[in-house]
Order: sequence, then structure tokens, then C-alpha cells
Amino acid sequence: MTQNKRDKASVGSKPNTKKASKSSDKNNKLTDIKVDRASSKSSAKGDSRGERTSSNPRDKDAKAGKTARAGAERKTKNGKAKTIDKPANLPIYEQKDENPGTDKLQKVLANNGTGSRREMERWISEGRISINGKSATLGDRVTPSDQIRIDGHLVSRNQEKSACRVLMYNKPEGELCSRNDPEGRATVFERLPIITNDRWIAVGRLDINTSGMLLFTNDGELANRLMHPRHEVEREYAVRIFGEVTPAMLRALQKGVELEDGIAKFNNIHVRPSDDESQNQWFNVTLSEGKNREVRRLWESQGVQVSRLMRVRYGPLELQKRLPQGAWIELDLARVNQLRSLVQLGRETETNIHKDTDKIDHTQLSRMRRSVKKHRLNKVSQRQRNATISRKK
Repeated sequence: MTQNKRDKASVGSKPNTKKASKSSDKNNKLTDIKVDRASSKSSAKGDSRGERTSSNPRDKDAKAGKTARAGAERKTKNGKAKTIDKPANLPIYEQKDENPGTDKLQKVLANNGTGSRREMERWISEGRISINGKSATLGDRVTPSDQIRIDGHLVSRNQEKSACRVLMYNKPEGELCSRNDPEGRATVFERLPIITNDRWIAVGRLDINTSGMLLFTNDGELANRLMHPRHEVEREYAVRIFGEVTPAMLRALQKGVELEDGIAKFNNIHVRPSDDESQNQWFNVTLSEGKNREVRRLWESQGVQVSRLMRVRYGPLELQKRLPQGAWIELDLARVNQLRSLVQLGRETETNIHKDTDKIDHTQLSRMRRSVKKHRLNKVSQRQRNATISRKK
């Protein structure tokens, strides 16, 4: 018994090695945590010092370059961040111009007075233009030293830009808005004054049966901006409608009508007073687009017919009431700058007009009427001569 008790006592007196090992592990872990915290604090201090000392712009640029190369972070639907590398080849509209000393071919030709940008783009597509002996394509850029040829003829590029000029022309019915007509019909360019080292560019077009105000300029950039839809330059037309026009039709025309080339509408419709017995009714309509025959197609969509159409305003400029059909007048500097500011272009300082206003006096009016009458007589006699020659053949 005593021996057994001694054995038990000896067993109970043995030290608990498991507990001791556990306590030592805990102490070691605590010391490790303390060391880790101390090291993290020292590293944080080192990082903060590094950030303070790395204020060199070169280091910042290098860091920004690494971040850009790593990719842009975007959030997914789950809210997690996802890194997407940017493609090497960016779209044309995002790429920076690597050749700042060059300009687009159609812009250079338009600014040179050769024609409008749209017309130049058409000529490029037709293969009529070459650069340094090679056929040009859309998107080509040129420098001031490049040789540009149209139909084999070298284009003389004006190094000094001439003053911006704008003409207001009262187009009569029966004239075409083209430079040449194979059938020998009258064009709007036949009555314009001769301009040296430049070319008149029509701002928009009017069909053969439409009369009214048509602007011309020698500045291709001004013409392009005035015609471009993004500037939303408002045009106003006086239109005579044959047939009954109901309030429902007017609401539909202002709300929007589906045409072949998209939805179109009038910004405003003003009903002009007319006789109750008349079958024709006059309206003044405004719109901010220049689609082909848009005014006529809008009215025809309502089942009525346009019997007469005349443009009376383009942007802030109204048609001169005393300007005869077939005659033109050059705008003064204030009107020119009014147009340029409308499309965010710089002010012009030079002008060829030696008076402060472009109003028409009695002497000018008489001279214009005589000139228009003489031109019409010459055109009629020319047609008769051409008809006689064709009969003889």
C-alpha cells in the first residue's frame, strides 16, 4: 500500500510537460507578433520616408507609367475590381496626332478655295487627286511641301490666307447649285464676281425649284462648319402649301416624322394670315438640318403639296428685301464676324468693302437690275445659238 501510494505520489509529482510546451509556444507566438509589429512599423516608416523622398517628378512619371502599363481597373457586376489591359492599337479618334505639322487633304483643299470638304472627299474617292505622284485616299494628311494634283494639274497652295469674304445671293427658280451643267442650264455660279487665287464655295444647296438666300464664301472651314449638323445652324423658309392643313398635321410636323433617311421635324411653324377663299396657305418654318429636299418631304408626308418654297434666313442673316433675284451683295465685316462667331471661328480683321453697311441704295439697285436683265438675255441668246448648231448637226 505504501509503495503504491509512493508510486502515485511520484507520478503526481512529475511536471506537466504538455502544459509547459503550450505555454512556451504561446510566449514564442507573442514574441513573434511583437517582432512582426515592430518590423511592420519600421517598414511603414521606411515607406513613408520613401514616399517623402521620392518627390522627384521622374520617379512619379515612372510610377505612373507602371500603373498605366498594368492596366485600368474596372468594377464588375459583383463589385470586384478587374484589371483590363488597354489594347496597343487605339481607335483613330483616340490616337494623338503624331504629325502635328500636317493637315487632312480635304481640309487643305477646302481652305485653299478648291471646293467644299464634301466635294473634295468625293474627288478623292473618285481617284482624281494625287499626292507626290501617288493616288490619294481618304484620311491622307499632307505637309506644306507636298505636291497636290487634281486631274494631273498642280494645285497652287496659297501660303498667305486671304481675307474671309461672304456673299449673299438671291437665287431665282430654275438655277442649279452646281458649277457646270451638261445640259447648259443656268447655274448659281455664273452670276458671281471673279475672285483671284480663290474659289467661291456654296454654303448648302437649294434645289432647282427653290428660291431665296444662298451664301457663298471663299473660306472652306467657315462653309464646312455652317453646313455641319453639329453646329445646328437654323434655316428659315417661307413655304406655300396647296391643300388643307389641319392642326393635327402641324403637331405631327413639330413632333417628328419618319422619313427615308430618319426622323425629321420643324423647330417652329408660323402660320401666316391668308384669305379664307384661297386654296393656298403660307407658312414660315425653321429647321436645323440641311437634308436633301427636307422641307418638301416633310409636307408631302402629310398629304399636301408645296407649290412654292423660298429660303429667307440662314442663321442670324435674313435675306435682303431689296435684293433682286439673280443679284448678290457682299457682307460687311460685322456680318462676316457674326457668322464666324456662330460656329466658333476667330474674328476676321480684313475686308474688301469700303463702307460700314451692306444696305442697298437706289443706285446699286438699278445697277443690279440692269445686270440681271442683261445676263438673262445673254443666256437666252446662247441657248438659241446652241439649238441652231445642234439642228445643223
